[in-house]
Amino acid sequence: MLGRMSDVLALVEARLHTTFGKPDARAAVTFLGTDRIEVLRFIGPGDGNAGEDVVRYVTLGMSAQPMADPTSPLADPLRGPRAELVLTVRPGRADTDQALRPLAVLAASPQVEGLVVAPGASLDTGEPLWPGAPFTSVLVAEPGGLVEDLELDAPMDPVRFLPLLPMTPNEAAWKRVQGAAALEERWLRHGTDLRDPLRGGVPLG
Repeated sequence: MLGRMSDVLALVEARLHTTFGKPDARAAVTFLGTDRIEVLRFIGPGDGNAGEDVVRYVTLGMSAQPMADPTSPLADPLRGPRAELVLTVRPGRADTDQALRPLAVLAASPQVEGLVVAPGASLDTGEPLWPGAPFTSVLVAEPGGLVEDLELDAPMDPVRFLPLLPMTPNEAAWKRVQGAAALEERWLRHGTDLRDPLRGGVPLG
């Protein structure tokens, strides 16, 4: 049985290598009172136009511990949702490598703030995702499209790989009122390229 967080992270990294190949870069961030969070960078083909590469930044470390319900008096060391975060952007248009620290901050938020990160949630980075970025928050999307859930030994929950969709401040405010599904429908209706690091906000009128 998996008994250490290093076992879980080794399986997570193996799943990422199987899906995306080997990372071409990685960085580690450690916050006071938390486990180390790494962010791996993968460059490879997207699922759209043939021959067009994308950059994927994936956290490694968030899934070492289950996310605890903030209202629970005792955190179960084994049971509870586990996740890593995935951000996909088009390369060469902005200094998106500077997103490593904001991503690590988001990945550490379950340990630091007791958050349970789930699809439909908004996560505020408190700063632009990268220099000059029009995005200071992200929408957590449904998992399974990019990386399959990683099953772990019972009673542990599987690790889910949650895509992050950058939001402008206006989009984030609109989503708080209208909901995640409405914002995603608006993006779809307008053909929004959510991987464009320089995109403008979708029309919300």
